[in-house]
Amino acid sequence: MTADARDEGARGCVLVVDDEEINRLILENLFTGIYEVDHASDGREALDRIAARPDGYIAVLLDVMMPVVDGIEVLRRLQPTGFMDRVPVFLITAERGDSVMEEAYRLGVMDFIGKPIVPYAVIRRVQSVVELFEARKRLSLTVEDQRLQLLERAQHIIELNRGMIEALSAAIEFRDGESGDHVQRIHDITKLVLTRTRLGDGLTAEDIDDIALAAIMHDVGKIAIPDAILCKPGRLTAEEFEVMKTHTVQGAELLERIPQMRGIGAYRYAIDIARHHHERWDGRGYPDGLAGDQISIWAQVVSLADVYDALTSKRVYKAAFTREESLRMIRDGECGAFNPELLDCFFEVEPQICAMYERGAAAPAAPGDAGAATASPVAPSDAGAATPAPVAPAAPVAPAAPGDADAATPAPGNDGAARPAPTASSDAGAATPASTVGATD
Repeated sequence: MTADARDEGARGCVLVVDDEEINRLILENLFTGIYEVDHASDGREALDRIAARPDGYIAVLLDVMMPVVDGIEVLRRLQPTGFMDRVPVFLITAERGDSVMEEAYRLGVMDFIGKPIVPYAVIRRVQSVVELFEARKRLSLTVEDQRLQLLERAQHIIELNRGMIEALSAAIEFRDGESGDHVQRIHDITKLVLTRTRLGDGLTAEDIDDIALAAIMHDVGKIAIPDAILCKPGRLTAEEFEVMKTHTVQGAELLERIPQMRGIGAYRYAIDIARHHHERWDGRGYPDGLAGDQISIWAQVVSLADVYDALTSKRVYKAAFTREESLRMIRDGECGAFNPELLDCFFEVEPQICAMYERGAAAPAAPGDAGAATASPVAPSDAGAATPAPVAPAAPVAPAAPGDADAATPAPGNDGAARPAPTASSDAGAATPASTVGATD
C-alpha cells in the first residue's frame, strides 16, 4: 500500500498495549498512515486511557503477558462495560493454549494476533474487522434514524387524528350553539379526576390520556340530531326527547364506522363513552339501562363531568347556575343518581376543577349571579392565587322511588343543565318523561 493510499484512508485511532517497546514500535509503524496510533505499556495504563476516551478508539491490540495488569484481566474489567460490543479487541500472544483462548473468547475478544508479528496479516485482519464494526455502526445508526423517523411520522399521524377528533367535536358544539370549549373542559375534568383520585387506580398514564381524548367525543352522535331539536330554546317534548336520546347510540355507531379510529388508543374508550355517558347508577339512564358497575368508570366520570360543566356554564336556553347551586343539585340527585364513590372523589378535587375553570376564564358563577353570564376572566397573575374553598363531600344518593321521576327534576336541556320553564310559544304543558330524571340532554 502506498503512502498516498494510506493517507487517503486514514481514520480513527488504534490503541496498542504491550510492555515491550519494540513490539509497540513495530505495530505503530504498521498502522501509521492508515490509523492514528496510541499506546500503553501495561494493562493499568490501557484501562486509564480507555476510561479517558471510551469512544476514542476503533480497535485495541492487547498483549497477554504484561506486568501490573495482564491482558486477560483487562478483558475481565472491560467486559461488563460493553466496550467490546463497540470496539474490537485483538489479543497479541505467543501463547495459544486452549485455556487462554477459551477465556479470551468468553470475555469478548475478537481475534488473536500471534507473535512474532506478520505485518501484512495483522494489517489485513485489523482492517477487515474495523470495517465490519464501522459498517455495523452505520447500519445501527441508519436503523435508529429510521426508527425515529417512523416514531415522528406516527406521532404526526396521532396529532392529525387528534386534531380531526377535536375539530369534529368542536364543530358539533358550535352546531349546538356552544363555543367548543365544552369538550376541552370535559377532557380536562376527566383527566384530573382519574389522575388525582383513586378512581384512576389500575390505569396507566397512557390509559388516562386515551380516556381523556375519548371523552371529547362523548356527544359526537349529536351530528345526527335535527337542528330543531338540538337547538330548541325551550323544554323538549316527550317525542323530541326520545329523538335526542338517540345521539348516544348514533355516536357509538358513527365511531365504529370510521376505520381510521381503530388505530387510535382512545378508540375502545370512545365508543363506550359515546354510548353510555347517559347511563345512571340506579339504572334509570339510557340507552341500555345499565346500573352500578355495569357502567365503566370512565363513562361514569365523563357523565358527571358533562353534568357539572353544563350546570356551571351559560347556554342558549339558560344562564349558568352558581357553583354552590350546581354542586347542591348534583349532591341531591337532581341530575340523576351517581356512584357514591365517584361523588366522593369528584367533590374531593372539585376545588381544583373550579380553579382550572378560573384559569380558563370559565369559572362557575358566584353566589347571587345565577342570572349572569359566566364569570369574567381573572388576570393572568391572579389565575392561581386562591384555590376555591372545598365543598363538603356528597352524601350517597338513594335511588328515587317509583313515581318520583319528575318530582324535583328540571326539564332536560341539551347538555345536562335545566331548561327554563315552558312558554306558550314553545311547548307549554308538555310533561317531562319519567325516564328523563337527571338526563343531560
